[in-house]
Amino acid sequence: MMHRLSLIAVLAAAALPAKAADVSYDLINNSDLTLVYFYTSPVSDPEWSEDFLGDNVLASGESGTVTLFDASSTCAFDVKFVFEDGQELTDQVDVCEMASYTIQNAQ
Repeated sequence: MMHRLSLIAVLAAAALPAKAADVSYDLINNSDLTLVYFYTSPVSDPEWSEDFLGDNVLASGESGTVTLFDASSTCAFDVKFVFEDGQELTDQVDVCEMASYTIQNAQ
């Protein structure tokens, strides 16, 4: 059975300063699938970063902290998630305004 997923960026009023040098946010996997690859890049860069997870995975129900070093030049980032079944999801986020990002199953 193909799982459909949706992504929700959760914004917090007191999240992070608008132009912080290093930006961190929590990545929460509330989907039924294990996240096996996670990439990001500024929207102006057509290339994806190295896989943030490396040799790790983010299983269903797990969370972790993502830190983007020297993200002061731009707040707009593309994110790409690849799951254990090969399904890929992409989104665009404002990392300077969010405290967490939640991946969950589509309704």
